[in-house]
Amino acid sequence: MINYDSSKRILVTGGAGFLGSHLCEKLLSDGHEVICVDNFYTGRKSNIIHLLKNPYFEVIRHDICFPLYVEVDEIYNLACPASPVHYQSDAVQTTKTSVHGSINMLGLAKRLKIRILQASTSEVYGNPEVHPQKEDYWGNVNPIGRRSCYDEGKRCAETLFFDYYHQNGLQVKVARIFNTYGPRMYPNDGRVVSNFIVQALKNQNITIYGDGRQTRSFCYVDDLIDGLIRLMSSPDDFTGPVNLGNPNEISIRQLAEKILDITESDSTIDFAPLPTDDPVRRKPDITLAENSLRWHPKISLFEGLQKTVDYFRSLFKGRDKK
Repeated sequence: MINYDSSKRILVTGGAGFLGSHLCEKLLSDGHEVICVDNFYTGRKSNIIHLLKNPYFEVIRHDICFPLYVEVDEIYNLACPASPVHYQSDAVQTTKTSVHGSINMLGLAKRLKIRILQASTSEVYGNPEVHPQKEDYWGNVNPIGRRSCYDEGKRCAETLFFDYYHQNGLQVKVARIFNTYGPRMYPNDGRVVSNFIVQALKNQNITIYGDGRQTRSFCYVDDLIDGLIRLMSSPDDFTGPVNLGNPNEISIRQLAEKILDITESDSTIDFAPLPTDDPVRRKPDITLAENSLRWHPKISLFEGLQKTVDYFRSLFKGRDKK
């Protein structure tokens, strides 16, 4: 029986990505050994280069669509392109990562008899007809749209996790992650926060798709990582799925205006057609996370955006020097 209060050897797939690198960093700071697995399709060595000197950190270049044989105590399965630009560029591979990748990681967890956490997504709710979204809502997803490779891939991954739970008694944890932002986002990943910040810092016009009244809820990365670790450490009988996100809803137009204020940019706002299947409203009901994990986001949108803007400023300054 594993003692979850002691130091562990932990596998993080997608560990060189935006969320994965922050998770690796936090697990190391908590005294664990970390094996980071990434095929570097969207992950970046620059995200983890500061961790390479740590003797308890190991990096393996590997695609989880193929089996992996390691000895670990826990698995966080974060591997999958998460922004529309990246997951639509190779839709078949995106689906394979969610499905084949989950099968391989679940098989590894089954062999080792260990816990495994799946980083699912709010996209399993599709363009929701229920607001805010609770975990018992089955969603409104287009199975054949441009976003389906990600949406349906993640839905199938959840199915696999719970099949292994019911059929094999595997200890699984499923987190449905809502919009998350912070340092180490990619400048060209197509996500709204990074898009707006990059455009504002370059004094380019900010592009809003649609009329800007569609809403999102944005969670700072440190809060999200805290939620994942709390979920992994929760009692055996708490599997999720559980929503992890910030319930403070804001319109896309308001977000653009906040970023313009923080950056003191001369940019103006342009409007473009809304992409197909883009959700009109997105807000998590986090009652389950509050009650079962004692988790609630702590970092305000203004504070988080300021930290993210500072990161992109330093990133661009570094490139200018080079």
